[in-house]
This record gives sequence, structure tokens and C-alpha cells, in this order.
Amino acid sequence: MIYAFADCELDTARFELRRAGSPVHVEPQVFELLAALAERAGEVVEKDALVALVWRGLAVSDATINARVSAARKAVGDDGTRQAVIRTVHRRGFAMAAEVSSRVAEVAGMGTAPPQRSAVPETRFPRSADGTAIAWTAEGEGPDLVRIGHWLTHLELDHESPVFGPTIARLAAHHRLIRYDVRATGLSQRGADFGGIDRFVDDLEAVMEAACEGAADVFAVSQAVPVAIAYAVRRPERVRRLVAYGGFVTGRALRPAAEGDLGAEMALELIRAGWGREGSVFLETFTRIFAPDADPEMVADLARMQRVTADADTVMRLRRAIDRFDVSELISEVAAPCLVLHARGDVIQPFAQAQCLAAGLPQASLVSLDSRNHIALPGTAAWARLMEATDAFLAQGSS
Repeated sequence: MIYAFADCELDTARFELRRAGSPVHVEPQVFELLAALAERAGEVVEKDALVALVWRGLAVSDATINARVSAARKAVGDDGTRQAVIRTVHRRGFAMAAEVSSRVAEVAGMGTAPPQRSAVPETRFPRSADGTAIAWTAEGEGPDLVRIGHWLTHLELDHESPVFGPTIARLAAHHRLIRYDVRATGLSQRGADFGGIDRFVDDLEAVMEAACEGAADVFAVSQAVPVAIAYAVRRPERVRRLVAYGGFVTGRALRPAAEGDLGAEMALELIRAGWGREGSVFLETFTRIFAPDADPEMVADLARMQRVTADADTVMRLRRAIDRFDVSELISEVAAPCLVLHARGDVIQPFAQAQCLAAGLPQASLVSLDSRNHIALPGTAAWARLMEATDAFLAQGSS
């Protein structure tokens, strides 16, 4: 079916949105949201119904729903002030404000099936060992490369992020890139317990079982590094090569505090003070510590990502779990070749932790980056070096 409204056409057979005749890329859930509203033109689609249609009944926050609506408005040339296409009905849901007409899509060739939706990455939800649904998606072509979930990820919004989008595009340029959101954040099931590192390893295992037929390369950032190490020991046949950026061996709650290191309690206090509040002292402090060289656009994006990935309570519980990760007894058992990269001025995970990783992993090389950013910022020399070193390292495994 093709739904026409404003200057847009939504083709559900081809899974395409066109505006003024030109295709517009939208993430799968944004497309599903537009389709749900177009199919029910003239009706108010209540939030519960929208969750059932778009998220298949998974628990999602109002912030996640509002983020999808905002992305849908942007795609069709609308905004939250005009609401000329999508109207918010206070305390109820949303409605298609524009007039909608529909027609059956013509498919070339008798009996020819319409193009499949696999051209657009789909989000899927395998269950981890404790039953938690973990959201993952895949894009690109080539050898499998798994980017392990870390905090501040969101499968759909990451593409639009000036902080994370360029990294995703670069990794997917020569690989089938598999990404997933950490439990209780992003598009994964909200409200899940965190427990210890084994639970996070279970999540990675669930995604690997669902997404990969054999061994895969792994790209791990920050707290994803110990998760990758623990998984590589549990399932050595599944990890071909490991890239570890900004990681650690022992979490900050378990290691002696170093001069200039961000303490575990201080991190929790910062989160409690103003998680996701644009313009807050917390955001300024968070940015100065995690990404001191971020430009204003990146700072605004980090605030947006905080608001939509998880609430403050979830982030504090997640932070407490991460700070107790410890793989000091496991690193010597990792069989896969490893590339360790770390910013020399990182105060979130000090450079000494990278040295511990490189010294403890049997097949590791260490690349130091001239940077003070824990979050790798596109456009910087350190980010370019990170990507170049990663490309070269992974190419060795595909030759």
C-alpha cells in the first residue's frame, strides 16, 4: 500500500518513504510509526497501541516514543511546533494531522513478490539467559564485526549522532556490522537487572548466537572491553580478533584511586545531579571529563542521547555494575589477537589500564592516542588514528 500525505509517499510494500519525489532514509521503527498513523488516519493512536504496533509490546519509555515521533516529524518536514503532519494528543497519543490518501502499490511482473524489507536494517530481540530481550541490528557487507553495546548507545539514533554516527559508518564500510544496546537501555528491554559481568556476557552470547554463524571480529569500547574478554574466554571459537578501545581490566570500585582518576562515587553523584538535562552543570562536567574536545553540536547530542537511552536511576545501577567488572584472572586465557587502543589523557579509564590489558593479553599490541577524550570524537586526529589502526588490524584477519 502507498499512503500519500503532505508532500510525502509511504510505500509499505517497498518499505520506502519519499518526500517531494526523493527517497528519505528512516530507521525501521520510524517507518513503522508513520505507517501506523497513516493506516489509522483520522484516529488517535494511543500510546499503548503504538507500543504494540511498533515495539511489539516491549516496555519502552515515553522518551523513546517521543524520540521516534521527533524523527518521524523531521523525515516528513514537520516539527513539534507546527504539527502539520503528526499531531500530539495530550495524555492520549498521536494522530495523523495531514489528509491521507492511499492506493495499492504496483508490482512489476505477475506474481512477483515486493522487495523485501531486509534492505533496511531490522531490529531483532533475542532473549538473554535470564529472559531479557536484547535489541540488535546488522548493516553492511563483509566479515562479521560485532560492536559490543556500551552506555549511551541507541540502535536507531546512533546513526544520526555526530559523536557515534561516523564511527558506525566507518565500521560498516567493509564489514557486516552487528550492534546491540545494553540491557535496560536504548531499544533493549527496560527495567532489567544488571548483576555482575556474567550477565553482560550472556547478552553478548545471545546476540552472537542470533546474528553470527561462526567466528566474528569484535569491536569493544570502554566497559565493553572486559565483557569481550570474558566472552572470548568462554567462547574462544567465536572471537576471531578483538579491538579494545578505552577499556580496563579492573573497575574503578575495585582498584586503588589514582591521581586525577574519576572516583566511583563522584561519577554517581554527577549522574544523580543532572543526567540528561541540557545546559546543566552536570552535562558541562560530564562533557569536560568524558569528551573535553567536543564541539557544541556534540555536547547537545550527548545530552539528547542521555535523555533517550536510559533514565538516571537505570544509569546509576548500570554504573555500579560496570565499576565492579574485573577480568584480571581471565586476560591470560584469551586466544584471539587483540589490538588495544587508548587515549593517553583519558581520566575515565586511565592509560595504566591499557598497559595492564596489553601486558596481560597473550597476543596484544598497544597503540596510544594523543588525546584526552574517553569518547572518541570524529574529526579529531585521535579518531582518525583509531579508525586507521582498526582497519589495518581487522584486514589482517580477512586476507
